[in-house]
Amino acid sequence: QVQLVESGGDLVQAGGSLRLSCAASGIDFSIYTMAWYRQAPGKQRELVAAIGSGGSTNYLDSVKGRFTISRDNAKNTVYLQMNSLKPEDTAVYYCKARSTRQYWGQGTQVTVSS
Repeated sequence: QVQLVESGGDLVQAGGSLRLSCAASGIDFSIYTMAWYRQAPGKQRELVAAIGSGGSTNYLDSVKGRFTISRDNAKNTVYLQMNSLKPEDTAVYYCKARSTRQYWGQGTQVTVSS
């Protein structure tokens, strides 16, 4: 059974930082591309950051320089370090694992107050 469990979401003031974690089980984590998406109320889900099995990364333009995605294959965990948070970063953040199949986590709420 595949599980992706996100954690680390919280209420934070603008300018603050959070680190999200996504722990995976039931998959060969090291071969999966891992990604963070977010969905704000009334908006479409969007890709925030992704990291390939080889460590290559890509980011949504609006988070470049503020967010960093990383992975620890020994812990089957992907992280999203979020700095200089803005109110527009408020959303539910989802973890996704993608290879020949894809899996989603249940999401974690990030709220940034102004």
